[in-house]
Amino acid sequence: MEGSFAELLSSVSFPKLLLVFLAWNLLVFFLYGADKLKAKKGAWRISEKTLLLCALLLGGVGAFAGMKVFRHKTKHMSFNILVPVFALLSLAAMYYLYTKTGW
Repeated sequence: MEGSFAELLSSVSFPKLLLVFLAWNLLVFFLYGADKLKAKKGAWRISEKTLLLCALLLGGVGAFAGMKVFRHKTKHMSFNILVPVFALLSLAAMYYLYTKTGW
């Protein structure tokens, strides 16, 4: 396989990457909302590992917004610490890609 990850990134325009980032975070936001609704109904739930993994995989902004809007997982210390950190890391990664990769 030829080429590096940096070359792959440079072949994608930043607006397209930003659109994917926003769509992913919107999906994660609604994932937190769906889990809150399931919790209220006593239905099958989305695992905490899945919610945190989605936040880690550049979905931290959507997860943080979902926690605040839906008041979901706000009493869990792990979520109160990790989700804001993941949100900051997500934003930092996007800033890095915007400023350092020549877009």
